[in-house]
Amino acid sequence: MRLYMSAYQGLLKGKPGEKMFLLGNEAIARGAIEAGVAVATTYPGTPSSEVGDILYEIGAEAGLKFEFSVNEKVAMESAFAASLAGLKSFVFMKHVGLNVASDVLMSISYTGVRGPMVIMTADDPSMFSSQNEQDNRHYAHFAHVPLIEPSNPQEAKDFLKTAFRISELESLPVIFRTTTRISHMRGNVVLSAVERPELNGKFPKDGRSFVALPSNSYRFKDELLSKMKRIEGMDFNKALNRSEGDRLSRVGFISSGEAYNVLRDVLDKHQLDVEVLKLGITNPLPEGIVREFLSRHGNVVVVEEVDPIIESDVRALADLKFPEVAVHGKMDGAIPMSYETSPDTLEDSLALILGFEVKHRQIYSPKEELPIRPPVLCAGCPHRATYFAVKRAVRMLKLDDPIYSSDIGCYSLGNYEPFNEADIMLEMGSSVGVGSGFTKATGQRVISFIGDSTFFHSGIPALINAVNNNSRMLVVIMDNDVTAMTGRQPNPGTPVSLTTGRSRNLSIENIVRSLGIESVRTVDPYNLKETLGAIMDGLKGDGVSVVIAKRECAILRDNRMKREGHEVKYHVIPEKCSSCFNCVENFACPALSVSDGKVTIDPILCDGCGVCSQPYVCPFRAIEVDSNEN
Repeated sequence: MRLYMSAYQGLLKGKPGEKMFLLGNEAIARGAIEAGVAVATTYPGTPSSEVGDILYEIGAEAGLKFEFSVNEKVAMESAFAASLAGLKSFVFMKHVGLNVASDVLMSISYTGVRGPMVIMTADDPSMFSSQNEQDNRHYAHFAHVPLIEPSNPQEAKDFLKTAFRISELESLPVIFRTTTRISHMRGNVVLSAVERPELNGKFPKDGRSFVALPSNSYRFKDELLSKMKRIEGMDFNKALNRSEGDRLSRVGFISSGEAYNVLRDVLDKHQLDVEVLKLGITNPLPEGIVREFLSRHGNVVVVEEVDPIIESDVRALADLKFPEVAVHGKMDGAIPMSYETSPDTLEDSLALILGFEVKHRQIYSPKEELPIRPPVLCAGCPHRATYFAVKRAVRMLKLDDPIYSSDIGCYSLGNYEPFNEADIMLEMGSSVGVGSGFTKATGQRVISFIGDSTFFHSGIPALINAVNNNSRMLVVIMDNDVTAMTGRQPNPGTPVSLTTGRSRNLSIENIVRSLGIESVRTVDPYNLKETLGAIMDGLKGDGVSVVIAKRECAILRDNRMKREGHEVKYHVIPEKCSSCFNCVENFACPALSVSDGKVTIDPILCDGCGVCSQPYVCPFRAIEVDSNEN
């Protein structure tokens, strides 16, 4: 196995037959390169983000054109346009992103595509980094398009290329579904040859209609169903699906994706030799393969993530062809309906079905209850200063029970102590839309928080709506220059100095003023006096007021200052510290702690922002910059 100085360069330079130890998302990026993708688009979102990070860095060298789009809808439209020009296109996003792009999906499934097009959705069972655990396999049924599910990094690479071939054969977009465990697991991957992408596309006006008018869509629907029927009988089914184990076993199992890996672990642990039908394409269901499997087993158990989608299809097929077969899974309660399938929960379920004994490991329990450790904003994060200033402004103005409407991003952590500044948080851009709605329903003051990337993603239409409907609210746009939560990817407002291949960045303030909003202030949240004054003025005003709290992400600042050789640290002067603990309890920077009744600053964690030294945080001026710092 060859080692590279840069894993990303290895993905690009690796030779056919070479073996690499890859993250699932890294394998997907390599699969896109091997497949000869010409155009790749995305809006970053965990657990799909690494694919975009990789293609952003090495895409140009690989010969493909990559785009961080303003949101998932635009990303899919851009990829679709590339397909219509005959190019191979790839669009990817996290599962909730497909909600944003679903309007596009439902239409292009009817019109079809010209160049091969694959849509990757990275689902998040158990909601590790998401607001829900929706199962996007429903979209494949909903839109009548094929859906491919890999179970490991090798399949992630290889199945992606198969998805492009299916798309090419039937001129349909293909959904490629991963889950958190597949995107973030590591495994050995054998590389294949790289296909150089074709970049000279042309949109031929050959009489084929891509206009989704009712008169055309009426015809498209029958064509779509015929394509799906043909895919069901393709030879690809043999490569994507396989049967393993004892074909004469009393109980047979059907599984896919990460759930197959968990099932395999439990069966191997108990040395159970049963037949398992592992499906790599789950829409359309390969009925011929499933019928043959059902004919051999009186009892069939379906193990899948998250909803009983395969189980529903298998039950329907069994009712029609094999009514004597008993099908078990989530629908009859044999397997839990919610959350990702874990080895422990599946082991308990299979113990009841197969009749073996489970001996659970003894888990260490501490004698004392451990303190709750909620996620926190980074040391030096400008959002902390913004939340601190807002809370202080509300207290100084004696506002009675204001409503805090928050959004998706790092600043979502304002929900936690000591800020508690998130009463509602739904989806990208919702803070402004929901906040505007509250102004019509209640006399309470409304404060909406939204980030820079989220503002560009879907906050602008909501802000237009608020202005158009004369909403009285304060909108705080927390601009830290990047899409920070998913890995600091660029957005339309990212400074040109932080990106490549761009000549300009868009001004949030100019956009806001263009909407006719007069009360607009841009402040540096590290300057608490300036920030506090702007927020108080905004809360006093009528109509829509906007405060743009603009300061680079603390991680970017750290990196910049290290390059400049200008690292700053602060310390507490014990004699001046009154032990009021305002800095610890109300500002709550993770670098601050209490030792022997006095506040101390961890020099390793300290970011050097200096906000804690300002009198609003430390009224006794007990925090000073280290004298030995540059």
